[in-house]
Amino acid sequence: MPEPSPKRILVVDVGGTRVKLLATGQTLKRTIDSGPRLTPRAMVAGVKKLTADWEYDVVSLGVPAPVVRGRVVADPVNLGAGWMGFDFAEAFACPVKVINDAAMQAVGAYRRGRMLFLGIGTGLGSALILNGNLEPLEVGHLPYRKGRTFEDYVGLRGLKRLGKKRWRKHVLAVVALLRRAFLPEDVVLGGGNSKKLKALPEGTRMGANAHAFKGGYDLWTSKVTTDS
Repeated sequence: MPEPSPKRILVVDVGGTRVKLLATGQTLKRTIDSGPRLTPRAMVAGVKKLTADWEYDVVSLGVPAPVVRGRVVADPVNLGAGWMGFDFAEAFACPVKVINDAAMQAVGAYRRGRMLFLGIGTGLGSALILNGNLEPLEVGHLPYRKGRTFEDYVGLRGLKRLGKKRWRKHVLAVVALLRRAFLPEDVVLGGGNSKKLKALPEGTRMGANAHAFKGGYDLWTSKVTTDS
């Protein structure tokens, strides 16, 4: 039998610079600082403290790291250590669905067919949804140019190193390459730095900040199939 849909869901979207929080019945998100020293234990403690006046039964947790069957299988590149294998359900003392952060945004942005999601933020998140079946990707760490990865060019490090003008050219080039590789019908660009583009690449649409939270809610109610 399918699991019953919980009424109260806390969504935790862990990014490279901020952890963003929203729960069922709330209208204003809350945030705590993230960064290279953030451990999972510190994140959970910060979330619990900031949401002490919120009520929730379950948690949806988006993490910028590879996640397989609801478990983080490698520490995030841009955060502290200890995420791999961490028991979030025990730490939060309630059921937790853990998913890659780009995949969670992809679920919230999905409409139909074959959709490629690219999160242009601190790094480069990616996910593919094919006819309702979610497949998180890790293309950001693949080699791209001059010994550097896709993420090194279109993530925050690339923006700082190249400047906006050259960075934008590489974003357009990377989106075109990934479109040829995955042949999506729909391409969604999310992440905080996607707003720095002057124009969207052909055949793409802009994601919304709300997609991460919608995706977190949808993990418990949606027909999108995940492995968690």
